Amino acid sequence: MPHSFHTIWVHAIWSTKNRKSFIQSNVEEKIYHYMKNQFKDSGCPVRIINGMPDHVHCLFLLNPQKALTDVIKQVKGSTSHWINQQDMIPQKFSWQVGGASYSVSESVKEKVYKYIANQKKHHEHKSFQEEYEEFIKLHQFSNG
Repeated sequence: MPHSFHTIWVHAIWSTKNRKSFIQSNVEEKIYHYMKNQFKDSGCPVRIINGMPDHVHCLFLLNPQKALTDVIKQVKGSTSHWINQQDMIPQKFSWQVGGASYSVSESVKEKVYKYIANQKKHHEHKSFQEEYEEFIKLHQFSNG
């Protein structure tokens, strides 16, 4: 086969440092737009970015020539630097170390998209901590 084809959808989640509610509605669209451009600069087209004041969800296509951890590290680092440069929030902004990333098959891509799009409604009934624990259990991660 003379060509290589890759479709690697990733659902990535990470929180603000100490899960503080830094991303308020008056700045979230600017932040998400900047993040989207950072993904794009890494060759990773974004399907959707959305979240809550204390965390974000991203659904994007991973550039097969990039390591997932490098892409997310770059997006998180450049975004926190930009937020602080712009004085978008009264405190010093930073992201929590770590996060979670899951591969997404084409068959459930739209379901994940809708889940991310409806974050505000979703979190009326479930906290980020509850959601996080469910993801850990669903994907059989352990702390050991």
